[in-house]
Amino acid sequence: MSMVDALPEEAPVALVYNGSTAAVMMASPFDLSEFLTGFAVSEGIVSEASEVTEISAIKHAHGYEVRGRIPEDCSAAMDARRRASVGPMGCGLCGIESLDEATVFPGTVTPMAAGLETHARAALEALNAGQKRRDQVGAMHAAGFFTADGLVMLREDVGRHNALDKLIGALGGTDVRQGAVIITSRLSVDLVQKCVRAGISGLFALSSPTRAAVELARETGLTLMVLRREAVVAYTDETENCA
Repeated sequence: MSMVDALPEEAPVALVYNGSTAAVMMASPFDLSEFLTGFAVSEGIVSEASEVTEISAIKHAHGYEVRGRIPEDCSAAMDARRRASVGPMGCGLCGIESLDEATVFPGTVTPMAAGLETHARAALEALNAGQKRRDQVGAMHAAGFFTADGLVMLREDVGRHNALDKLIGALGGTDVRQGAVIITSRLSVDLVQKCVRAGISGLFALSSPTRAAVELARETGLTLMVLRREAVVAYTDETENCA
């Protein structure tokens, strides 16, 4: 195997609902049905994963097209979030058509389950152990969902937003109020938006969040935490709290 053959694959993926393209993202071309579903939920196109039906994926010469059906009354939401250009590696705000769209309030979430932060390090260890594609080719982000019982599932992608969207799609039907997401990337405001729209109450990462992410998390009720060597730092309150 050559050095190039050992690198991760990345390709344009068109996300198509009711025959209309909502976005074209650079992504890892696997778990595409979950990507289509999770993107629809995390972008507010639909409220529930079950609203995305009749999913199919088609491989073209230069990329992939993933098609699905959504209720007709959801088409207006899709049009409002339509993206005008290719998003490099799943950049969460690339291509939206106005500044107002970038700052839409995503709603609020219920408080994170009490004591869940004490299980975050075990979830991180399980996340690291479960990243099979990263072990094979490297350069992969991962997003996982965990509860007090441990890591429930994870998804990988070259793009951090894509990994989260795939996870959200895979979580369809799961009671997400009982757990939280842990992700191998920095915490940006768009990740907060996606989690809130999916009803997820807690978001953990290894690196510090942006100021905008903290401000939005406080407004929405999302618990935002960073796993540092010495402590788990919460940015939910007006002052940092360490656990």
